Amino acid sequence: MSKRIITLGEVMMRLSTPGHERFIQTHNYEVQFGGAEANVAASLAYWGQSVAHICAFPDHEIGRAGVRYLRSSNIDTSFVFLGKGRMGLYFFENGSMHRSSKIIYDRFDSAFSRFDGDQVDWKKVFAGADWFHWTGITPAISAPAAKLCLQAVKAAHEHGVKVSGDINYRRNLWQYGKTPIDVMPDLIQYTDVIIAGLTDFGNCLDILEDDFVIACEKAKLLFPQIQYVSTTHRDAVSSTHNKLSGVLWNGNELIQGPTFDMPDIVDRVGGGDAFMAGLIFGLLNKADKDALTFALAASVLKHSISGDANFVTVEEVEHLVKGENVGKLLR
Repeated sequence: MSKRIITLGEVMMRLSTPGHERFIQTHNYEVQFGGAEANVAASLAYWGQSVAHICAFPDHEIGRAGVRYLRSSNIDTSFVFLGKGRMGLYFFENGSMHRSSKIIYDRFDSAFSRFDGDQVDWKKVFAGADWFHWTGITPAISAPAAKLCLQAVKAAHEHGVKVSGDINYRRNLWQYGKTPIDVMPDLIQYTDVIIAGLTDFGNCLDILEDDFVIACEKAKLLFPQIQYVSTTHRDAVSSTHNKLSGVLWNGNELIQGPTFDMPDIVDRVGGGDAFMAGLIFGLLNKADKDALTFALAASVLKHSISGDANFVTVEEVEHLVKGENVGKLLR
């Protein structure tokens, strides 16, 4: 059954070097669009869910190309706004073997960084909605973006919509005079499902623990709204060979998911977003352990696809979960 899911976050233009070329040697860039929350939206829309994304683009042809990308991914753009500012960019160099991949961001003073949400009709946004998703990237970008995110989580909570947040601490983004400790607790108090590792707990909630379950319990004492906490673990053998596992704490027990081996990675960008989308879809439709396994399998498949978005079907994810049709030629 289709659910109504709302996501919020900046969409950037992605400029990738072809193949595994380095920035210093390339003469061409491949142009795509992406962003953490929009990547989640794209996955869920591809899985037949009704998804709307809240965002702002510059009011020119490049911005409208970004809007077109969302529409082409079957994402409702009713709450996308055009305004002043520039298009946020990021440059991607795909590593190989023991050479790491590299991303350079160029998103200062983007149209989204100026977007404070005052023109958003939140009642309309959350009418009939089942789920709202945000990440810690948005409140790190600028004061207006932090204000926007807080308005959104408050409105979602007031409308009885379940809220998920990928805490996603990014040190280099917090440049406008606020720290995560100043901002993140106010957002997490309205959030039901969070993605957070021990580093995120420390940086965003000042919970300094070596034990994940204890950290989760302390977070729930501070914020009783929390129902689930999840995180993934990546064992990087090389840039193109990783192993992925994950856990889900549901307030009563810590569920351990399977470990997937990924020996020939095509593109790891968006892997965490694919996990988040899979977890949202799983928690809406499955038991807790099955939801975690589905999320991990979705993330694994994303590593086989170039670009930010995870264009795989529910059936393909389920086949990987069951170990069926893995690596076969399907006719």
